[in-house]
Amino acid sequence: MGYKRAEGRSGIRNHVLILPTCGCASETARMVASQVQGSINVIINTGCADVQANTDLTQRVLTGFALNPNVFAVVIIGLGCETVGHRELQQKIQSETSKPVCSFGIQEEGGTLKTAAKAAAQARLFVQQASMQQRVPCDLGDILLGLECGGSDATSGVAANPALGLVCDRLIDEGGSSMLSETIEFIGAEHILAKRAIDKTVHNQIIQICKEYEEHLASAGQSCRAGQPTPGNKEGGLSTLEEKSLGCIKKGGSRPIVEVLQEAMRPTKHGAIIMDTPGYDIASITSMVAGGCQLVAFTTGRGTPTGIALAPVIKITANKQTYRNMEDNMDIDVSSIIDGTQSLQQGADAIFDEMLAVANGKITKAEAFGFSDVCIDHVCRFV
Repeated sequence: MGYKRAEGRSGIRNHVLILPTCGCASETARMVASQVQGSINVIINTGCADVQANTDLTQRVLTGFALNPNVFAVVIIGLGCETVGHRELQQKIQSETSKPVCSFGIQEEGGTLKTAAKAAAQARLFVQQASMQQRVPCDLGDILLGLECGGSDATSGVAANPALGLVCDRLIDEGGSSMLSETIEFIGAEHILAKRAIDKTVHNQIIQICKEYEEHLASAGQSCRAGQPTPGNKEGGLSTLEEKSLGCIKKGGSRPIVEVLQEAMRPTKHGAIIMDTPGYDIASITSMVAGGCQLVAFTTGRGTPTGIALAPVIKITANKQTYRNMEDNMDIDVSSIIDGTQSLQQGADAIFDEMLAVANGKITKAEAFGFSDVCIDHVCRFV
């Protein structure tokens, strides 16, 4: 069950999004959302004082957020002197969707209070319109499932990630799509991942994004092996980048990889898709949701509270102690795979059933808290 959109895809949520154009407008956007029940906002720290590549990425993320099928309507809040103003962003979004979109500029309106008053009034109208739209039966093939792992430990690579991989295979077999990200966590296992490519072009793209990631860090005098595996990964039993990568790619399943995307780009094909993102969980999820994922499945061994307002994030752990310690953050416990009382397939079935329940309206624990973590990646420093 979901919300049909005019452009064809279906949302599993029906949000009115309060969207800032830049960091300077983020707090005003938060104020508007706090005044309008049924709306959500995001906090960003980019949109100004950037080189062109950073500006391009920010604009892709903001536009992608607005176009995500989970969003019914958008209220844009700009400052007035940022790199891309609120009117320009509104025009860009409206060139790609028939959703209701409006925008306000803080400098033009005369400050935060006047802007918030006007924006909140418009947001309330959008919320009323959204409330008239009903859930209807939707095809499972509409689902684009983002895949994330973070706070990984030994249980992630041998239980939670392989179980999620079986879920991906089932989803793709039924017409849906999955998106694997975190390029830095392919390194050392990219040759295995590339064997799943549908053709030579995609094979070479997988190898190339890993090579470019290492070269990019090296150009800044850095090494990916200085930050990966993280200290928490090592405490959880992961000793090398390659060991972490072998576990990471298991959550992507076994179906042919049909497309490799830049950050926050929208897919043009159905099936198993890769997005070139950092391994940092919040930046990776931000890009995948901007790319159109309506739902994210997040495996974790150590535990994490992360959530993003636009899309439900289902937290899955195969570490029984972590589930007990962080039950208010974890959605599914598949630790029975580790103790042998549940097969890998049974664990996958449990995750798949939870995914369907959330798609049909069940609120995840991160949603219940109202969490909204957003991080837009940078290709170089602010100017």
